[in-house]
Amino acid sequence: MADVLLESARADFVRGDWGAAYAAWSGADPEVLSAEELEDFAVAAELTGHHDDTVTALHRAFRRSQDAADLGRSVRCAFRITMTAHVHGESALARGWTSRAENLVADLDDGVELGWVDFLRMFRALSAGDFATAGGFADKVAERGRRYDEPDLTALGLCSQGRMALYSGRVAEGLALLDESMIRVIAGEASPVVAGHVYCTAIEGCQEISDFGRVAEWTAALERWCAAQPGLLTFTGQCAVHRGQLLRLHGEWQQALEEFEHATRRYQEVNAPDAAGLAAYEAGEVLRLRGDYTEADAAYERSADRGFDPQPGLALLWSARGQGAAALAAVERLLVETDGPVQRCRLLPAAVEVLLGAGEADRARQVADELDGLAGHFGCVWLEAAAAHAHGAVELAAGDPAGALPYLRKAQQLWARAEATYERSQARLLTGRALAGVGDTESSRRELEAARTVFRQIGARPAADEADSLLAPASLPGGLTAREAEVLRLVASGRSNAQIAADLVLSEKTVARHLSNIFTKLDVRSRTAATAFAFEHGVV
Repeated sequence: MADVLLESARADFVRGDWGAAYAAWSGADPEVLSAEELEDFAVAAELTGHHDDTVTALHRAFRRSQDAADLGRSVRCAFRITMTAHVHGESALARGWTSRAENLVADLDDGVELGWVDFLRMFRALSAGDFATAGGFADKVAERGRRYDEPDLTALGLCSQGRMALYSGRVAEGLALLDESMIRVIAGEASPVVAGHVYCTAIEGCQEISDFGRVAEWTAALERWCAAQPGLLTFTGQCAVHRGQLLRLHGEWQQALEEFEHATRRYQEVNAPDAAGLAAYEAGEVLRLRGDYTEADAAYERSADRGFDPQPGLALLWSARGQGAAALAAVERLLVETDGPVQRCRLLPAAVEVLLGAGEADRARQVADELDGLAGHFGCVWLEAAAAHAHGAVELAAGDPAGALPYLRKAQQLWARAEATYERSQARLLTGRALAGVGDTESSRRELEAARTVFRQIGARPAADEADSLLAPASLPGGLTAREAEVLRLVASGRSNAQIAADLVLSEKTVARHLSNIFTKLDVRSRTAATAFAFEHGVV
């Protein structure tokens, strides 16, 4: 019976049915499992989200390997235990097993085993913020992987070299290395656990520098990889986060929130608190843009609780809520503290927005200049768009609408290429303001109306309200609000309440209430009389 169970587990494992393999091995007596079988059992357990069973199986495999004086397997087990501890936020365990792995190879001058230990040393250097040392170890990992024809080490080394190159500002080189690591994984050269880590690490690197073209391409590949493996749980949370990030970019905000919630549930199932913090932060970004400020604040708080820095999103939230001093203080601190081109790329667009909101146009110009330099160096469309957008906003704030227009036109074109729905509409709103500033009122109106339409479609209420206020006449007759004037214009065009509700993305009940208020303010009793008032007083 035991032999049948083990044969079934092996067959399930070979075809990548991790749930079935885990179930079969779980039913076997661990004392009869070989070190190799225990290693494979740990793979199935890890991929199906059974952390405790993963660690237990690896501990047993490590002891068996030690008893058999199998140094290679001992080092691999120590490596996997360390990395599993890292993923689950168990820092002390990770440090302890790194030291143990180092002791295992202390007498080695060379060998593939040193590659696994060098990867752990790289991780330790990264945790200490020592990117130069980490980069040196990444080079050693890739070199040993190639020399000893070890596919997992090679893929991990290339991916790590790519991330280190990005952090040092060598963008083209870094992206080429990430591409090579991904090609090896997609070709099936790496083991499942290593493949999943390379997928997620490479996508995260592209996301950090806002290369959303690669993010989309590699996320689609990750989705296919996950879908092809029955019972896979680990890495599906990361897949959901990256899908959510792309949905946010494309203006599908409700779907993005659903993906972030899905990712959070998956991270909780596999006990990965740090990753859950990223999902909470991304949800906070969407909620902030929708104007759900209380919910956004709570999401940023969850992000911080799980070890993920809620800045600069939290500073943008404070600015939107009128807490300009708090937002400014946070941004000034971040500008001093944040090192490295990749890390600053994430900060600078938000810093410009907060600085302008606080009236610090000169300081914002300095930050926009830095962003422009980084965008030119990185060559990513999203960053180039953000830099042009920032310069346009700065010129507008400085009272030079004519000077703002070329930047804002460029930003619109680049945001369109990046398929950044909200950001493109923000650029159109600023363009509308600049056009009004140079006296081209009709062109201004068209830009503002186009921006407002998109804001309403995607649910960006604060931005839609800003467009409303810019489109409203300087002084509306009869005490009408901007929204009431908008309803009245549609009434005057002959539209029904149902049609107005559809146009403005409102309920018919809300439209009826607006119409009642209009009748009261204008002292009229019919739509015909209200329409006459609108034409007589220039509302339409």
